[in-house]
Amino acid sequence: MKKITIQFEPEGRRIETDSEQKILDIAEAFGIDIRSECGGKASCGKCRIIIQDQSNVSEVIGLERNHLSESEISDGYRLACCTIAKGNLVVEIPEESRIRIRRIQITGMELPVKLEPLVKKFHLILPKPTLYDIRPDAERLLDALESEYGLKNIKLSQKVLSNLPSILREKNWDITAVVWNNEKLIALESGDTTSTLYGFAVDIGTSKIVGYLVNLINGETEEIVYIENPQITHGEDIMTRISYTLEGEKNLQRLQRLVVGAINSLVKQACSKVGITNRNIYEFTIVGNTAMHHFFLGIQPKYVSYTPYVPAVKSPLNVRASDLNLASAPEVNVYVLPCVAGFVGADAVGDVIASGICDSEEHSLLIDVGTNTEVFVGNSESILSCSCASGPAFEGAHIKYGMKAVTGAIEKIKINPETLDVTYKTIGNEPPVGICGSGILDGISELFRAGIINNRGRFNQIECERLKQQNGKKEFVIAWGSETITGKNITITQEDIGEIQLAKGAIHTGVAITMRRRGYTKDDLDHVYIAGAFGYHIDPLSAKTIGMLPDIPTEKIKFVGNTAVTGAKMCLISRETREKAYNLSKNIQYLELAVDPDFQKEFVNSMYIPHKNIEEYPTILKLREKSGN
Repeated sequence: MKKITIQFEPEGRRIETDSEQKILDIAEAFGIDIRSECGGKASCGKCRIIIQDQSNVSEVIGLERNHLSESEISDGYRLACCTIAKGNLVVEIPEESRIRIRRIQITGMELPVKLEPLVKKFHLILPKPTLYDIRPDAERLLDALESEYGLKNIKLSQKVLSNLPSILREKNWDITAVVWNNEKLIALESGDTTSTLYGFAVDIGTSKIVGYLVNLINGETEEIVYIENPQITHGEDIMTRISYTLEGEKNLQRLQRLVVGAINSLVKQACSKVGITNRNIYEFTIVGNTAMHHFFLGIQPKYVSYTPYVPAVKSPLNVRASDLNLASAPEVNVYVLPCVAGFVGADAVGDVIASGICDSEEHSLLIDVGTNTEVFVGNSESILSCSCASGPAFEGAHIKYGMKAVTGAIEKIKINPETLDVTYKTIGNEPPVGICGSGILDGISELFRAGIINNRGRFNQIECERLKQQNGKKEFVIAWGSETITGKNITITQEDIGEIQLAKGAIHTGVAITMRRRGYTKDDLDHVYIAGAFGYHIDPLSAKTIGMLPDIPTEKIKFVGNTAVTGAKMCLISRETREKAYNLSKNIQYLELAVDPDFQKEFVNSMYIPHKNIEEYPTILKLREKSGN
């Protein structure tokens, strides 16, 4: 029986197992939860999974057709209890089939802004036409907007005009006009509806999508919703998804439909909770990295991945909702924040706005940690940015027992430097299943401080029962098999350490070179802001120990959360902030690390723990000396 590899999403778990087994059985054996109320007898239909490439699984059987429609089957849906794995697979566990809850960072730092949304409502009671006043309906409406509210040259679309006569007469000429940017009538409603005015801010992340339903009258966020990015079935990382689009134009269209469908799902969910309909949403603001930005707009993103990494467009865009198939009135505006460069997208502009580094004279370093990490250094005078290819290791990818931040993931690790005993904490305080990004960062930091690994990341020759040899390679046991769901030891391997060294080395290189080019030393920094879901949960001391962050006082470090979506919200409610976003995209300088003369040398030095020039980390040296290592 041959060995195969199965990747389960959205957890990002990769497992090796024998072929010719049912996927439900494989999942249960490795502690991956899939709903199955009937115990795998194919009578409940709850163990739904999605497999896009079905060449390595068994054929659909009749029992599955009892629960799945033909359209679902064509979309890749199967029942885990009926589907036999025959080769390497990517299996997505959709929302309805999951039991474990992934921790997603949905909130972030948000600065107060002047409340001035571009969408406004104007209540009108129009004079009825008579034989002495036979002005057309449109002229009557436009005259009233000008005479009562001073609005001139308002444009009416064909969509609005088509319903104009009936809406005017439905409430006896008592209407509300919805106007965008004092220039375009986007909706017309019967009666006085001025008390209902909403917008929707969205952060399209590579792995998740977060939406804020915002009351545009008072600027308050009334509902926050999120969903896994369904594009993940076509690649966990951006480059794989871009490669997928190169296989055919329909693939780009599919990725666009997937993200729009996910946003529509969020809109429906949020509106239901608040008691409104999608017709009460009058504007969207959207952020995302440059690739997600292009996917959403249906723009071919392949040139973002080719040197010199040029985006199709970087300026802010205003697009009709109907052109993107978003669920709202057709003339509703969709404002897409500007990008900075090929790998510094609209989400990063949101980070800068929400953190406020562009408004302060103090010197700041802003890092949005992710598969692609963005770095900003500067203040209100000028900001220099760069992008670091940090990879998906912090999401658990390429880590032997790595996984995303879901229930049962080890998120905190401590190692006693004298006894080398390990204590850990899991998300949800459940028995451990694997290690998420913050846990692996903690683990390697603790291994170094305890003297178990050296500054090259290699295991030292020490006597310790937790230091094992597996297939000729060393690994350190974090959780014994007796403690885990799977019954297997959860370890940190030599290869795991190497993956984190690559990831943190890329970030350190970006930070070091950008600060150098901006003329900063670590002592010049007044603030260090860490944005993003992963950044929100890391231990700053662990991050400094491995060299991901400069060795600065911890009180200068602030974890600001999902500032991408709060930046989008600030643009949703403030005309002034929207203008700021545009100016930032023009004025933020971008540094291409790959062509910097110091890049290769700095990257090699940054691979050491914490750095080849360890004297740059006096705090870490003292801690290591204190522990006797």
